[in-house]
Amino acid sequence: MKEILSLNYAELKNEILELGFKRFRAAQIYDWIHRKKVFDFDAMTNLSKSDRAFLKEYFRFPVFSLKDRQKAKDGTEKFLWELQDGEYIESVVIRHAEHITFCISTQVGCQLGCAFCATGLSGFKRNLSASEIVAQVLYMEKEIGEDADNIVFMGMGEPFLNSESLFKSIEVLHDEKGRNLGIRHFTISTAGIPDGIKRLADSGLDIRLSVSLHAAKDEKRSILMPINRRFPIEELFEALKYYQKKTGNRITFEYILIEAVNDSLEDADNLAHLLKGLKVFVNLIPVNPVIPKFQRPSPERSKAFEQALKKKGIETVLRAEKGTDIDAACGQLRRRQFRRENIES
Repeated sequence: MKEILSLNYAELKNEILELGFKRFRAAQIYDWIHRKKVFDFDAMTNLSKSDRAFLKEYFRFPVFSLKDRQKAKDGTEKFLWELQDGEYIESVVIRHAEHITFCISTQVGCQLGCAFCATGLSGFKRNLSASEIVAQVLYMEKEIGEDADNIVFMGMGEPFLNSESLFKSIEVLHDEKGRNLGIRHFTISTAGIPDGIKRLADSGLDIRLSVSLHAAKDEKRSILMPINRRFPIEELFEALKYYQKKTGNRITFEYILIEAVNDSLEDADNLAHLLKGLKVFVNLIPVNPVIPKFQRPSPERSKAFEQALKKKGIETVLRAEKGTDIDAACGQLRRRQFRRENIES
């Protein structure tokens, strides 16, 4: 059976024509799925019953079961999905004053093992299919009754280690016949995979890039992010400079502030020096303390770090915390589900 959510409109049209249907049926089906958020052929009432029965035998939708849903006071919502094979992924709705951002997973778990991150603690299982990535967006839009304005691939997993599914999902969600989300409304967040960054630069797609940095020196970054041992800062920044030269786009850096680890004024100076000459924006994020040994700096210390960067001419903001009254950090719901199942077994 074909995964229908992995098909762009042209591909669906070709499939429909090969099955002997008229061309306009593809437009009807694509509209039902991507605009009306209907994921059951039986509910597509402008198709005959016999056509619906036939399509159900040929196409399938990803089977997601909503196992947990949390909503914070600030409107942030966290979804825990059980997939057809019994694995779990998380997706997040982040509400801002004038727009809604979806934070989407690209893998089941993560193999990078960042020291401060809950996702990797439950292990890496597999890549998500393009269909499963698209499903997170469409299924959440149906659940909340609103469309996403921005999609950030910053959930579970490293997007550039699942590049084929990543770029295919963007192609489907960008398709003007369907969801039609503008290409600049997508952001790929990476822990620092140079080949992936260069592929994005060469793609011609005006997709935004965000880099999880968290330290400006190799020794410290390698402790926090073991991927740095494979791709040290110099190699990462060669790729970033290539990306910026090729696209002209500003690069966003995510920098998690951890008390007495990477939050000193010396750390700020090192970061400013590293970013000199690039067009950048820095998001400073006090750590979500899911790992007991990593705690948030005081508000005063975080503010001092922000001001130190600004004095060096680095555009930066100390990000307002979202979802702190729920399990908002990636991997928390999945880990809790694993603990629950282990206790029950």
